[in-house]
Amino acid sequence: MNRIPEHDEFNTERPLIMHIDLNSCFATVEQQARPLLRGKPVAIVNRRTEHTAIVTASYEAKAKGVKVGMKLKEARILCPDIVALESDPSKYRYVYHKLLDIMRDYSAHVTMKSIDEGVIDFHQTSHDIAGRDLVEIGHEIKRRLKEEIGVWMRCNIGISTNRFLAKTAAGLHKPDGLDVITSQNIKEVLGELKLVDLTGIASRNEHRLNSVGIYTPLQFFDADPVTLKRIVFKSVVGEWWYKRLRGFEVDDVQTQLGRVGRQYVLERFDLTHEEIAQRLHHLCESVGSRMRTQKKAARGVYIYAKTFERGYWHSSTLSPLPFYSDAAIYTQALKLFQQAPDGIREIGVHCYELTELETSQVSLFADEITRERQMVDAVDGLNKRFGDRTVHSANTLQTGIYVSTKIPFGSTRYL
Repeated sequence: MNRIPEHDEFNTERPLIMHIDLNSCFATVEQQARPLLRGKPVAIVNRRTEHTAIVTASYEAKAKGVKVGMKLKEARILCPDIVALESDPSKYRYVYHKLLDIMRDYSAHVTMKSIDEGVIDFHQTSHDIAGRDLVEIGHEIKRRLKEEIGVWMRCNIGISTNRFLAKTAAGLHKPDGLDVITSQNIKEVLGELKLVDLTGIASRNEHRLNSVGIYTPLQFFDADPVTLKRIVFKSVVGEWWYKRLRGFEVDDVQTQLGRVGRQYVLERFDLTHEEIAQRLHHLCESVGSRMRTQKKAARGVYIYAKTFERGYWHSSTLSPLPFYSDAAIYTQALKLFQQAPDGIREIGVHCYELTELETSQVSLFADEITRERQMVDAVDGLNKRFGDRTVHSANTLQTGIYVSTKIPFGSTRYL
């Protein structure tokens, strides 16, 4: 729908978008796997040190003031009996795939927004499913989570006419809620929320809205579309918000992969440049593997380092020809790293200027590229069959205990 809806118009079609959000997913999965932790405050961290940040907290921990991003040391002050567990991505990937299988039983149009939340579009589904009440299906999905994954699993479900309002509905009554937003109750729902409760409205956009006298979601909903487009957001984004709040779909878009990267906070701060380079090598192998799963090659390598003095150093290089092997990525990253400063506390590497892997071959180097491709494919095949890093560089033999696989947020491309 390209036109701006008439003022006060709302999408009155039957709500056919369902948003499913697993409650405190990683902590809940651990409580499911370890029954003795059920009902107790649990925090998931990527490294068990007092200064590590909390990735996910159980509802029992949240009830005592523990928040995502808080340092574990601070959380122990609020909740002395909190149980801190190091993340176990293999468990979370298993639950992700089980949830995806359940969702696909209801529609072929399923989009996973992250490892713990996804969207089902019921616009084009089977005749039997199309005739069912989505609230009934929502309760059925809740029941199946408990039956097919475990009794401790819970989820929030939201239903509406577009993705934004379905996600909003899913956040209304945590944990284990199920809500529907329609043209009949939209103003009632918005009247209970704050601007920052709306996905996409953080402090910066809140300030923009406040500058024209919009302080509540209801005022946002009633705002004139011209004001939103020309004064508040100064772009088509204002038009999107006008449509979004009225139940029209503007968020069903596929994003292109622009870069692939990984970063690592050093486990100790007295590592030599050589030891840090080994960890950089490990990151390059991880980036190369991720890039190839998306059938991409790259032309650019970018590395950065954060120092103790809160400094930020970075460097990049752009190749005339695309590359995709771990060795090629690390060779370029290592050259850049030679200029890195001392006192590093975090290191990262990104590949950019991505291109399709199948079209990245250059005839002048056809034989060399073919040999490299065969070797890379053989190693990737072994790692896929027998587990990550079954085959890897000898230089990174000792880094696996430090640079472990992290929980993937935001993107599910590599799951």
